[in-house]
Amino acid sequence: MEQLFGPFVEEEACQEYLVVRFLPNSIPLQQRWRNTGLSADFLAEYWTTFFPAYDIPSRNRQREIRGAINYIANELLENVMKFSYQPANQPVSLGLYLYQDEFKFYASNAIDPAAVADFQRRIQTLLTEDTQELYLQQVERNAAGDSAGSHLGLLTMINDYGANLAWKFEGVEIIMVTTMVQLAV
Repeated sequence: MEQLFGPFVEEEACQEYLVVRFLPNSIPLQQRWRNTGLSADFLAEYWTTFFPAYDIPSRNRQREIRGAINYIANELLENVMKFSYQPANQPVSLGLYLYQDEFKFYASNAIDPAAVADFQRRIQTLLTEDTQELYLQQVERNAAGDSAGSHLGLLTMINDYGANLAWKFEGVEIIMVTTMVQLAV
């Protein structure tokens, strides 16, 4: 069974893409999430080579692209590893595809079937409510100590980087969720 939330677009053929996949075999994925920064740094550095820096404006553009890729990749990798459903024994992956005027990120992981409904409610909120207001509310909850985890990553992608997000849920016994992030360049 497949469910889509937001304007989800399947991966399309393109000349430039890079996919990293982590298997849960030797070290549990939840323990690896602490190292996501290394992978995000690599992805950001790799993709900036497609945006040469010849002068100050192009260096600034390259720096902005590097920062956006690094932040988004790090957040997505942290999420797929932290929320990967261990009993499913499925790999997590992050693919980054470069098109003419945008990047598309695809982050996939198995999800605990008991967590699907709550996650889908959160997604509906992100897609239908004012994300600036949601961000402020979450910052206030965090400051008051009313939240386990910051819950600011997806909101920051939308508010600070102008990213568009969508999700695909598929499967019956093992439910896989793919988060798609579109980022204009």
